[in-house]
Amino acid sequence: MYLPTVRQLQYLVELHRTGHFGRAAEACHVSQSTLSAGIRELETLLDAVLVERTKRVVRFTRLGNQVVERAWRLLAEAEAITELARAAHQPLSGELRLGVIPTIAPFLLPRLLPRLRAGYPALKLFLREEQSDAACVQLARSELDCVVLALPWACGEVEQEPLFDDAICLAFHPGDLPDAPPLIDPQTIPPERLLLLEDGHCLKDHALAACGRAGFRSEAGIVGTSLHTLVQMVENRLGLTLLPQMALDSGILAGTHVMTRPLDSRQAQRRIALVWRPSSPRAGEFRLLAEEIRGAATVQALTPGARPAAL
Repeated sequence: MYLPTVRQLQYLVELHRTGHFGRAAEACHVSQSTLSAGIRELETLLDAVLVERTKRVVRFTRLGNQVVERAWRLLAEAEAITELARAAHQPLSGELRLGVIPTIAPFLLPRLLPRLRAGYPALKLFLREEQSDAACVQLARSELDCVVLALPWACGEVEQEPLFDDAICLAFHPGDLPDAPPLIDPQTIPPERLLLLEDGHCLKDHALAACGRAGFRSEAGIVGTSLHTLVQMVENRLGLTLLPQMALDSGILAGTHVMTRPLDSRQAQRRIALVWRPSSPRAGEFRLLAEEIRGAATVQALTPGARPAAL
């Protein structure tokens, strides 16, 4: 019995990802006719229709979707064989696809990238900034090798290396809280004034958890698309918000009148971690990368298990 080739499965998976023959062919660095012929050969081999072709849309059959799901896993294992051999020669070299969530990337990467460039010149780093859910899906599908995200977060079956704990603080305009105490009781935060990130950002969930009371939800009529947007909202006295310490350490409040106070809560922090697939042969490299990330982190970042200190 003839078996599908890795190349045929690559064509099929890329077509499923892009939903377009031309874009799939470009991603696979082949002509559209070559990709189309490869998928037809796969269908002939399996004696089954995997893709319904029309002039305007590419639609996968039920069997086609099932084959794609298994193809993802097979291709991940095939890639792992190559990475296993490469990692045995030189750690943190060659290609590495790193995902970073938006509430970490702009504050960590400016410190991390120069360290990696100086210490590992043979490393070809591909960065992708994605929200947590999308990053975890791409990790499972081997589109990313590892991801820097904030825990707790359901990311499927992953290995993780904790990096540091990042305190969450209340940010406010001094005119809104002129008598703010050194520590803020989360119970005193008015929900109608609390500004949060839009849905999809894990920091929104972490910020709500930091408030430490069940059912706490923002009642403000507007949300932010980024931490920088939230800061500008607070600067213009549209409300209060919750910011991670790593953003404060990176100077996000520079040029504003916004002030911060820590929350009087043990839940007022998120754990930053590096995660990867348990089947990856590059676990040793990822732990080495974790050490570099710790070194690049701001000196104010807390070690795992520590409690945020009062400002």
